[in-house]
Amino acid sequence: MISTGEGIVDSPRVTTIENPPIRLAEIVAVLSLGTDLGLGQPMEHMIRACLLALRLSEHLGLKSQERGVLYYSGLLAWVGCHTDAYEQAKWFGDDLSSKQDAHYGYDFGRPRQAAAFVLKHVGGSGRPLVERARVGVSFLGDGRRDLESLAENHYRATDELAARLGLSDAVRESLRQSYERWDGKGAFKLKGDELALPSRLMNLADVVEVFERTRGLEAALDVARERRGTQFDPALVDLFCEQAPALFEELESASSWEVVIDAEPSLARELSEEQVDEALAAVGEFAELKSPWMLGHAADVAALCSAAMIGFGLSAEEGRVLRRASCVHDLGRLGVSNAIWDKPGLLNPTEVERVRLHPYLSERMLSFSPALAPVAAIAAQHQERLDGSGYPRGLSGGMITPAARLLAAADVYQALTEPRPHRAAATPEQAAEELGVEARASRLDGDAVDAVLRASGHRLQRRRDRPTGLTAREVEVLRLLARGLSNKQIAQQLVISPKTAGSHVENIYAKSGVSNRAQASLYAVKHGLIADL
Repeated sequence: MISTGEGIVDSPRVTTIENPPIRLAEIVAVLSLGTDLGLGQPMEHMIRACLLALRLSEHLGLKSQERGVLYYSGLLAWVGCHTDAYEQAKWFGDDLSSKQDAHYGYDFGRPRQAAAFVLKHVGGSGRPLVERARVGVSFLGDGRRDLESLAENHYRATDELAARLGLSDAVRESLRQSYERWDGKGAFKLKGDELALPSRLMNLADVVEVFERTRGLEAALDVARERRGTQFDPALVDLFCEQAPALFEELESASSWEVVIDAEPSLARELSEEQVDEALAAVGEFAELKSPWMLGHAADVAALCSAAMIGFGLSAEEGRVLRRASCVHDLGRLGVSNAIWDKPGLLNPTEVERVRLHPYLSERMLSFSPALAPVAAIAAQHQERLDGSGYPRGLSGGMITPAARLLAAADVYQALTEPRPHRAAATPEQAAEELGVEARASRLDGDAVDAVLRASGHRLQRRRDRPTGLTAREVEVLRLLARGLSNKQIAQQLVISPKTAGSHVENIYAKSGVSNRAQASLYAVKHGLIADL
């Protein structure tokens, strides 16, 4: 746990320009962006909903302590909704679209609407009719039990995370009540004034924000009135309808992220370096609950990076940022359906494209916080490859930072040694062999691969040191370049594409500080790179 009391960290901290402070609000707000993805909403939905609830609370005269509870529980209200995405995808197909529909399109307090949702989604709307029928029969037994346990599953995971973040008992109780309704037909059957006011405010704000953004102000007013006295507190609905035009006008007038960070009740309270490390580790582990195939992956990658960076040549600051990035590099997985992550067969082209988005989504989430921008930059590159074949941006060579190269190698090794829906786990020896193949093909950095394999306990053959960080493949290219071969001829010799050969040449020039073939030849002779290693 990183703090005590009302979820506020009291310990002071000295910072420098190079090491900007990170506030608890930023960690919590980043998590709320993951909630948005899991609900099939654009980023900042929960931030906007929280701001709406806070503005309504001003009209109610909430005290500072109650506003603090509303602030943290509001941002995290539905954060646990991805924790049983595996089961949701099993019964409904695309868990993101089904959650979006369930959360905002239907009033589950009304039996007919609940039944209509089940008929629409059970079996997955895109699956063949026979398969949908088979899933529908199974749903009558196991599926109904899974649905009945959804709220408790979500709350238990959320409560564990809130405890690790040091949030107060009042915040944790408000989070439990996120699944309640004014009419008592919610998860734990609390009713009316038994519900904490922060929970009632967020229950309303969450829904009306989506309706106003997607359908306009009148739609938001209509859904509030329609669910008045059932899902929503009647008094809060009346207040909302009275204030709605001004509330939404104010919401559109400034950056939601900046406004919500500035609205943190604990004025500019900052986390220590150790607290930031623990918070990001907790966030990374929490995100992995989305799929049973990923459990423990981030923690193992982080441990591998920490061991591999010894002697790799990273500065202390680069190492610190790499450790943090390794914990949260897969946050963007929250924005991809479990129908893809848990698919037992090969992915089709459309599914592959959705997978290729996840590093970009990780970067987007983390980059909202300026203090986490360096972490975002490394996390975004963990699927990039030196030859330009990676994603999301197809970076190559020197455009990929040393820290990201090490993270990529550690991520690949760890993933290979873990089972996936479409394959069994590889042995450490098989994983090491595959990493060697990737290094020789100049997709992974050879030095990063060696560092990861050493950290994993593999014994490596000694190899001659290469100056300025040239990889084994780059030395091969340099020899051919020095002998006057063109990029096309180098490509033919090494059985690679001319584009890849060109990328290697550019990397050689950048690393060795030369700009043409003649200078590269002198460099190769000077450093004894013409002879075989």
